[in-house]
Amino acid sequence: MSTRNGYSWDFVVIVGLFVTSLLTANIVAVKLIRIFGLVLPVAVVIFPVSYIVGDVLTEVYGYDRARRVIWLGFCCNFLMVVVLWLGGVLPAAPFWEAQAAYDRILGYTPRLLAASFLAYLAGEFVNAFVLAKMKVATRGRWLWTRTIGSTLVGQGIDSMVFITIAFWGSIPAGTLFSAIATQWLVKSAYEAAATPLTYKVVSLLKTREGVDAYDLDTRFNPLLWWK
Repeated sequence: MSTRNGYSWDFVVIVGLFVTSLLTANIVAVKLIRIFGLVLPVAVVIFPVSYIVGDVLTEVYGYDRARRVIWLGFCCNFLMVVVLWLGGVLPAAPFWEAQAAYDRILGYTPRLLAASFLAYLAGEFVNAFVLAKMKVATRGRWLWTRTIGSTLVGQGIDSMVFITIAFWGSIPAGTLFSAIATQWLVKSAYEAAATPLTYKVVSLLKTREGVDAYDLDTRFNPLLWWK
């Protein structure tokens, strides 16, 4: 099951799912939806998948590989933003009348970009760190405790950083805190509901790959992406 560079096809698929869920979430996040009276960005449908896949990466392959994939996702997202920005500033053909729609849907303000990038890095790295540490502490038992536990912490930080940076000063403090709590709870519930699927995927990968990493001597500095 290995590719020429030593990475298995299973690993490549997991990485593809991670990056795709991240990029898709950032594109569709502009739309707000109402579910059971809650107003949420439509990204809640797909963004938690990146955390689920991130849990699988750390649980099976360890923090080191998860760290590389997190940075890969960041770079892919940055490239997408640059291309979308370039598409917005390049002069439109005279007969093309959708510039305003393009700018509204695919345009990003610097504040929202900063919020998105910082929230992603903080949330994903904390999620991977907590899961890796909990795996060692539990000696690999009780997978559900670390997938849900790491998500509670990671998604909490992600929601807090993004909403605070993006909307501080533009909406009332009460609404701000309510938005943070709502997104955190919805995303965490998503992860909890996906626990049976996570169990199956983790078990399948550990069996097929013959890998079950424990981060006993890992350096958890997120900047060591080249290690």
